[in-house]
Amino acid sequence: MKLHSPAAERNAGPILEVLREWLPQDGTVLEIAAGSGQHAVAFARAFPGLTWQPTDPDAAAVASIGMWRNEGGTPNLLPPQRLDVHQANWGVELVDAVLAVNMVHIAPWSASLALLDGARRVLAVGGALVLYGPWIVEGEPTAPSNLAFDADLQQRNSEWGLRSVATFAAEAEPRGLVLVDQRTMPASNRMLLFRRSG
Repeated sequence: MKLHSPAAERNAGPILEVLREWLPQDGTVLEIAAGSGQHAVAFARAFPGLTWQPTDPDAAAVASIGMWRNEGGTPNLLPPQRLDVHQANWGVELVDAVLAVNMVHIAPWSASLALLDGARRVLAVGGALVLYGPWIVEGEPTAPSNLAFDADLQQRNSEWGLRSVATFAAEAEPRGLVLVDQRTMPASNRMLLFRRSG
């Protein structure tokens, strides 16, 4: 079944504006937790010089991505692959960017650490790890809507919840991933850019 995410439809444009600054013009992007597939189609179309590999751990999402790809995909959008970040082998050798939209808060903390471990393995030196979603930022008040969302997430699953930018960055650094930029986004979201150091 082809899935449709209203949130993906709304945030694709703002995310794309930032990706135009952060992603290379050519190379390979590995999209983690690609969900419905709407982003994969929109972003691959916007970056014809990039090979776009969408993945998701959920079989229904992989099927949906395939349907979106078949209907509106471009030649640079590869068939979706099933991937759980906890896997030791991500099925790719080397990529220029890893993108995860709205993943880390709807997954256990172990998935965040596995995402960092995997990005360390597959990213080329200088490659980008780009994350989007709601974050807790030290020294800044958390939006009431995000506080309510965090409480709802933790009620649904005690291992879920909004993550701290500082805590995430502290885990990333010893893995050779350095936080080099971040942007505030609509609806109290944030984009983070990590670069793979040598």
